[in-house]
Amino acid sequence: MPTYVSSFFLLLLLSFSSFASSQWQDLESIRNGAIQYAKQQSTAQPGTVSVTATPLDPRLRLPVCQSMEFFIPAGTRLWGNSSIGARCNVPSPWTVYIPVSVSITSEVVFAARPFNSGHTLTEADIMSRSEDVTQFASGVITDPRQALGKTATISVAAGYPLRIDMLRAAYVIQQGQSVKILARGQGFQVNAEGKALTNAAAGQIVSVRSGSGQVIKGTAREGGIVEVPF
Repeated sequence: MPTYVSSFFLLLLLSFSSFASSQWQDLESIRNGAIQYAKQQSTAQPGTVSVTATPLDPRLRLPVCQSMEFFIPAGTRLWGNSSIGARCNVPSPWTVYIPVSVSITSEVVFAARPFNSGHTLTEADIMSRSEDVTQFASGVITDPRQALGKTATISVAAGYPLRIDMLRAAYVIQQGQSVKILARGQGFQVNAEGKALTNAAAGQIVSVRSGSGQVIKGTAREGGIVEVPF
């Protein structure tokens, strides 16, 4: 075969190959887009966010997309092993899902020693270390200030990660305690005495029986004060 004929077929083959590759979406661009999207959606998380994504099957053929959007599938949380959806709108609609792994490195608060229910936590009771918070149950405490001064609602072993639902704010009003009822309205203030019917932390609603026997509700404050708005 003459040299110029061979060159012609080689050029034709390369042109066809280039055309074939240009009509399919670059799968790596989808993967990278999913990683960036997951990072953007996780910026509010405490700590350092790291995202990895599984490469799409190289046999997958998707028409080149001119308008692609990423989304979090319904019922999915970007926490640990998850997924990101990629949707093409123009010119040919298609949707794929990219498996991703989201890790968030942050300080996690642990019990430094065992304590029982009803114990009020001090600095000696807690310790913190850097961990991937996605490996723990939801609500794990990442800031020591969320634990200090709180009261344990369950007994906890040393080295156990602390969660918000294990602790409650210390009561400023105890059931049966005599309290000062402070009723405020526009241009007036009335003080009265009463007795607390429930326990309450600062800012919580507490039921109080007034001296006249009436049961009213107000907001618990430090110093045994119950604020009742009018």
